[in-house]
Amino acid sequence: MKRFSRSCLSAAAALTAACAPGHQAAAQSGAPPAGPAAAAQDPSLPPAGFGSLRQDEIGVMLNTPNLRIRLIPLDERVIRLLAPDAYRSLHDMRESRADELRAAARASGDSVAAFMVTFFGMQPQTRFSPDQLLIASQNATYRPLGFVPITPRFTENLVDAREQAAAIYVFEPGIAVMRPFSVLYNGAQSDAWTQSLNLLNTERSRVLARASQAQTRP
Repeated sequence: MKRFSRSCLSAAAALTAACAPGHQAAAQSGAPPAGPAAAAQDPSLPPAGFGSLRQDEIGVMLNTPNLRIRLIPLDERVIRLLAPDAYRSLHDMRESRADELRAAARASGDSVAAFMVTFFGMQPQTRFSPDQLLIASQNATYRPLGFVPITPRFTENLVDAREQAAAIYVFEPGIAVMRPFSVLYNGAQSDAWTQSLNLLNTERSRVLARASQAQTRP
């Protein structure tokens, strides 16, 4: 797994909040303090298998002249609201790389926030810079700690037209996934997660209702 030096690019007060000790950052984000496997067993999570959303409905899309970038949090509170096949795909992908994610967590001193990031080429031979993808959350800006490549050519930093390169990105756990955040790349910015949260909140109620109905069936 390639790694980058971590930094928070906000003012001093926000820097302190973003880079606080691990348990403090986890509390700010509302994320479970343990790793992905433990989070998946959290009884407060929506039940798996009852969602209906598609990845492209909730993914944060950011466009540049040559690239289209999609980011999806791999937080169980998010992906459990996807349709069953989409949930299993992302869940299994994350779990299959748990060792690399745990290594990143140990390096940062706590659990990490994981995101699926895909670069889509809009022009032939388009170069991209993986470490230029940033997340702004709660007055702090987060640079990736590192990434775990999913597609073979991701580390080449190059995509052709209609080609894609994907990786699991890991960030410090201070990102508040269940609150609005922004995605930034080389001067471009997307605030689409706000709309995604509206969909997720509506779908969560539907998932709980479907699960309740399933339990009452004879």
